[in-house]
Amino acid sequence: MKKVFQALVAILLVLCVSTQSSQAQLKRFSIGPFVEAGFPTGDFSNTHNTGYGLGLGADVKLVAGLTAVGSVSFMHFGGKTISGPTPGSTQDVPAANVIPIRLGLRYKLFSMLYAKVEGGTAHFTGDYNSGVGALVAPGIGIRLLGLDVEAKYEAWFKDGTHGFWGLKAGYNF
Repeated sequence: MKKVFQALVAILLVLCVSTQSSQAQLKRFSIGPFVEAGFPTGDFSNTHNTGYGLGLGADVKLVAGLTAVGSVSFMHFGGKTISGPTPGSTQDVPAANVIPIRLGLRYKLFSMLYAKVEGGTAHFTGDYNSGVGALVAPGIGIRLLGLDVEAKYEAWFKDGTHGFWGLKAGYNF
């Protein structure tokens, strides 16, 4: 009876240790959905309204405070009606539908506050400026447990600069 009890305790101990180590390894990687809003700036604000999007982000902890991040999303900026080439005429600008693919680094400044910089490609789809351009997106945010809230500036470079201030909120598992 004593040997059976010791064997059960040993098996339970091994299971607990292996579960803890596997959970620690899993915490190095997280993935989750996010929503974002973009407020156009410069010439982009003359032709497009506030944009909205959703996507999926992931991150992998590298070393103390430094994390590799990546995301893919879909952004929609509604087009505006602007003045046409002749006096009194108007012209409708088509909506900008863009699929940004971002990779970057996040650095934990202290406690919950972090700074992040991402780069990648912006895939323009539809009638407005179709094709692929580059992007850069520096930002600052707060991450508490799985909740992630970030303020950023993002610029897409294709036939000029399409920039916007953005707010992003997501949850990572």
